[in-house]
Amino acid sequence: MDLKLKLEQLHQRVVGLKDQINTEEATKNAFVMPFIQILGYDIFNPTEVIPEHICDIGTKKGEKVDYVIRKNNEPILIFECKHWKESADAHNSQLHRYYHVSKARFGVLTNGTIYNFYADLEKPNIMDEKPFLTIDLENLKDNSIKILESFTKNQYNLESILDSAEGLKYIKAIRNEFEKEIDNPSDEIVKLLVNRFFDKPLTANRMIAFKEYAKKALAISINESISFRLKSALSINEKIEKQDDIKTNNIDENQDESRIITTEEELEAFQIVKAILREKIPANRIAARDTQSYFGVLLDNNNRKPICRFHFNTANKYLETFQNGKDTGEKKQLKSLDEIYDYRSQLHQTVDNY
Repeated sequence: MDLKLKLEQLHQRVVGLKDQINTEEATKNAFVMPFIQILGYDIFNPTEVIPEHICDIGTKKGEKVDYVIRKNNEPILIFECKHWKESADAHNSQLHRYYHVSKARFGVLTNGTIYNFYADLEKPNIMDEKPFLTIDLENLKDNSIKILESFTKNQYNLESILDSAEGLKYIKAIRNEFEKEIDNPSDEIVKLLVNRFFDKPLTANRMIAFKEYAKKALAISINESISFRLKSALSINEKIEKQDDIKTNNIDENQDESRIITTEEELEAFQIVKAILREKIPANRIAARDTQSYFGVLLDNNNRKPICRFHFNTANKYLETFQNGKDTGEKKQLKSLDEIYDYRSQLHQTVDNY
């Protein structure tokens, strides 16, 4: 059973039981221990999952952290748990103290529903103030689950997690700043944008006007992006319905029917490619077409004019480019979607070939 399905089942358990869970200890037993078990660790093995582990802090003796997870006899995770009614953000000072005296590189603060993962990316052996990863059982995200897989017993890899953690941290910080700019554009961002097309001095009055223009422009851009995703989803549903109609007439009723599922990552990758290609061609010439085995980007919605394909249905992600011809695709492994920008010249060359 895959990790996401197990987490969804745990969420159903939380929803069904939480009104009967009246203590922090009950929260740990009913919600947190099953979460640790989902990660593949043996909650009944006290050498692997250590409850109430003593973490002496300076002159304070007998201080205990709720759980320490060990792998190969080394601590890798510490868990501090709160009652499910409490905020998972409110007590990180306590986890901060435990982290300082532990050899584990990661700490988790949880209320059984939200799991905040911390590391020491800013200063060695000092836990960061903000988590680099949040798993919310009520709002599971594929990207976060993918990172969580690196914490499972079978796939745990310290270096891989640290690399991902740094990226997640700064992506979250940039996103927060971007959201602030959308809500209230700063003078700096307005000047950066306006100076690219407006060659007159930005007086105080003009700055007030352009701030309002920038706010509206950003809102329109986001709304159009959302609209595109909704249209893509509707288009995918229409394709599925048409495929179902064809299959009803051509295959046995007992045969499994295929389903095309467009993921958030595929849509995000398409937006990146679209942004790159907009330097060459109008947006209305760039089309998306999803299939069971790949997500394709086409010129003029023509199957004979593939620009690139995303192969995201396997453990590793690949970008397939066609700069050497539509029948000679070249697959390049992607560690992150941002690496798509590295193939700008190949994508431009492909369009030029057509």
